[in-house]
Amino acid sequence: MAELDAAHLRSWIGREERVSDLVTARGVREMRATLDLPPGTPQPGDEAPLAAQWCLAPPTVPNSGLGPDGHPARGGFLPPVPLPRRMWAGGALAFHDALRVGDAVERHSTIEDVVVKEGRTGTLCFVTLKHLYATPRGLAVEERQDVVYRGADAASGGSGAADGPRAARHSETVVPTPMLLFRYSAITFNGHRIHYDRDYCLHEEGYPGLIVHGPLQATLLAGFAARLLGRRPARFTFRSVRPIFDGAPMTLNAAEASEGLELWTADADGRAAMLAQAV
Repeated sequence: MAELDAAHLRSWIGREERVSDLVTARGVREMRATLDLPPGTPQPGDEAPLAAQWCLAPPTVPNSGLGPDGHPARGGFLPPVPLPRRMWAGGALAFHDALRVGDAVERHSTIEDVVVKEGRTGTLCFVTLKHLYATPRGLAVEERQDVVYRGADAASGGSGAADGPRAARHSETVVPTPMLLFRYSAITFNGHRIHYDRDYCLHEEGYPGLIVHGPLQATLLAGFAARLLGRRPARFTFRSVRPIFDGAPMTLNAAEASEGLELWTADADGRAAMLAQAV
């Protein structure tokens, strides 16, 4: 593995990228179906599900440009961090307006920070990005995205409390089947093999099963929050504290907080996997 040059990686701070995409009826129908909602027949102007922005304008590189993990090879817009494992650690969303069928959406992305730390599992590199999603009506979604890179020998089991952060007042069960994970990878054009290639998970990364996407968990929790609040959340923050795997049901959990809702996903043993807040 190449030596990690923090100063070189931090030279990516401030880099910007602008890409655009269209919210299509097919895309909305496929996202609804993936989330086990009635697909219906979306019409121009109909709202897309919350967090539909993650299905828009993904990196689209040829197969020859992918790394061994299925991600685009290092470099380009993101800094070329020479650590083999990359995970979406968390983020924050501010929903200003719905994305609607027929919307032309532009994403303006900026690398805001690159930080190298020595953690319990070895060297970690955190990359913070800011994304602004705008339609002809104006700003729709603001996002902070936190990405973490780590070494191949880092422990794969994660940490986290044995129980959720507090007693759940509301819960729903979701079964993260391989089909659900494959479909979400498909609608987000996510080639990361940890979500669909079981042999790779078991033998290359040392995981006991397929990993449920962080953005998928966040999407499910945001939708759960919207149903409980009776409206689209104004702000939604989330943080992964441990992986959650396919093969057993997981739960979406919520409890009222001083402001809004405290939410979390949990595995079949009740261990919290993603923590979130919605206001």
